[in-house]
Amino acid sequence: MGRTSLTAASEDRGARLDSFLAGRIPELTRSAAARLIEAGRVTVAGRTAAKSCRLEGGELVEAELPDPEPTQALPQDIPLDVVYEDEDVIVVNKPAGLVVHPAPGHPDGTLVNALLHHCGSSLSGIGGELRPGIVHRIDRDTSGLIIAAKNDAAHQALSAQLQDHTLARTYEAVVVGNLREDRGTVDAPIGRHHTDRKKMAVTDRGGRRAVTHWEVLERFQGFTHVRCRLETGRTHQIRVHMAYLGHPICGDTVYGARKPAPGLTGQCLHAVGLRFIHPRTGEAVELSCPLNEEFIALLEKLRK
Repeated sequence: MGRTSLTAASEDRGARLDSFLAGRIPELTRSAAARLIEAGRVTVAGRTAAKSCRLEGGELVEAELPDPEPTQALPQDIPLDVVYEDEDVIVVNKPAGLVVHPAPGHPDGTLVNALLHHCGSSLSGIGGELRPGIVHRIDRDTSGLIIAAKNDAAHQALSAQLQDHTLARTYEAVVVGNLREDRGTVDAPIGRHHTDRKKMAVTDRGGRRAVTHWEVLERFQGFTHVRCRLETGRTHQIRVHMAYLGHPICGDTVYGARKPAPGLTGQCLHAVGLRFIHPRTGEAVELSCPLNEEFIALLEKLRK
């Protein structure tokens, strides 16, 4: 078992304990966090608490994490667009439509299955039996760069960089409508939607601080091509924040129009850039990848 200590920040005030843990420890899902709490392996200010405990902010939260479990996902020969790889990390340009890890409804055919075939047993075990090597996630219908760790030391280092924002991610998107300004910042907390638990929303009710910086790259009639840089990494952050501005991402049927956009597999959102500190060398690594064919085709259509 490994013990992790976290201090609740002021913006965590009102957050449920299980939600707080899932948001601060990337390898934990909310259900896994709830199981740890129910097993008495989590303390708040030195005392065990219920998963529904609401934080005040400033408390010391300590969690006893289980040892990494052997993976049970099976290797599958799925083609990978490898952008960078060494003995510690691998960075892949994920296509839209590819699920990152096995989950209900998607037991196989995922990025994890592809990584197991490509890397063999050389993936960290911290993510658990169904998420070996996975440091962060990208939505199924979002394409672009995603990093995975090949050993536990690399996984821990990259997870820490996610928390202190030294692991930087840049996206490009086409949004509906025309933004008035050329650049801006959305600083609005994100949490679970109060009526639809499958969605996220800007909310003060248990939401965590979320910051997205955006700038206009090109304007069209009724659409805008933008670049977004994540300062934080909340679930669906860019999709939620752009919809909050009144400019949902083209093709996003969850936060925008329910009808799919012609010619798009999913939302027109692509992770174009990734910067991190290499966990072994300490040197900065900066990577980029081109827009996918659907994104390029949409831009060409809009330009006409």
